[in-house]
Amino acid sequence: MDYKKSKAPVNTVTRNIMDLCDETGNLYESVAIIAKRANQISVQIKEDLSKKLAEFASYNDSLEEVFENREQIEISRYYEKLPKPTLLATQEFVDGEIYWRDPAREQNSEELN
Repeated sequence: MDYKKSKAPVNTVTRNIMDLCDETGNLYESVAIIAKRANQISVQIKEDLSKKLAEFASYNDSLEEVFENREQIEISRYYEKLPKPTLLATQEFVDGEIYWRDPAREQNSEELN
């Protein structure tokens, strides 16, 4: 998923909760799916940011030498302006871009057949 090109809103949006439970039939299950996906997105964003900021890391032991690198500041600002992982995950869920399955339901349907 390319979170940089996502059409997710940057600010909080009021949503109809009935739209969220259409796919699963249960609002709480939908929220759990969105939360798990938001955690995955958060980890991915953190890894990307850490890789980019690692290029600017200085390994000096003195606290007196603090350099402000303009590129580092711009990278941090860019990531601050991205939509939050929960908004990205919610948009993916609403658009039907999240694959999920419920093993308990699959097992029950196999037993009925």
